[in-house]
Amino acid sequence: PSMVARRDALQRATAGASALLLGAAAPAAAATYVDGPRGLKYLVTEEGTGSKPQRGQSVQADYTLTLGGFQDEGGRVVDSSKGFLKGPFAFYAGVGAVIKGWDLAIMEMKEGEARRLVVPSDLGYGAKGAGGKIPGGATLYFEVKLTGVGDMPDLNEKQQLWLDE
Repeated sequence: PSMVARRDALQRATAGASALLLGAAAPAAAATYVDGPRGLKYLVTEEGTGSKPQRGQSVQADYTLTLGGFQDEGGRVVDSSKGFLKGPFAFYAGVGAVIKGWDLAIMEMKEGEARRLVVPSDLGYGAKGAGGKIPGGATLYFEVKLTGVGDMPDLNEKQQLWLDE
């Protein structure tokens, strides 16, 4: 484990022991991730109050992608929508415009909801990796917030039939 992980484990252990000695409750156990579809795992970190997107609807999301765990666990940031001259990432939900792990997660999120996603390689970039930054077979760690759900695009009859399949 990394130095950060060891430090955090030591802090949790000493906090729990101190609480027991003082007669207080021990700290809560680590958050439990939900098993999503096809091996995706997620943890809701902020409840959303808006609607869920429909397939083909425009959405916007803020995200940070790390490898080797989440940033607070020592993971390395490889991409983010946050920072100078950046902003939410816009795409159409549920139509393959993004990696499969994102499509699966976004379709189940409410506007305003934030999640931590653990995306297995086969729902991410697979054996090939991506852009020289993401090695083949990598598990992806995303912190993502669905910041906007927009309008449905104007579709012709063929496009609507495809979307309804």
